[in-house]
Amino acid sequence: MVSFSELRNSFKFQKQAKKVQGELKYIHVEAEASGVKVTVSANMEIISIEIAPEIPREKIPALTVDALNRAMKKAQIVSAERMQGVMGEMGLGIKG
Repeated sequence: MVSFSELRNSFKFQKQAKKVQGELKYIHVEAEASGVKVTVSANMEIISIEIAPEIPREKIPALTVDALNRAMKKAQIVSAERMQGVMGEMGLGIKG
């Protein structure tokens, strides 16, 4: 049977996790690949893509994919770090 204290802690964790999720949209990370610059939010939404005018048209797709992948990886790291902070505050952190 789940105790009242455990339920309260679970609710508190959910509330803090939602707050962090809301904050992630305001955290932006950038990555660049040879003239293609991508900005994404920490909740994995694309904010902008800038392509330098001198980039050959045929290279744009590959460079865009590369920059997007780099930006998404950075965003995942930021997001995970924020969630680990919440989990640590709740005493749920993973000890290494």
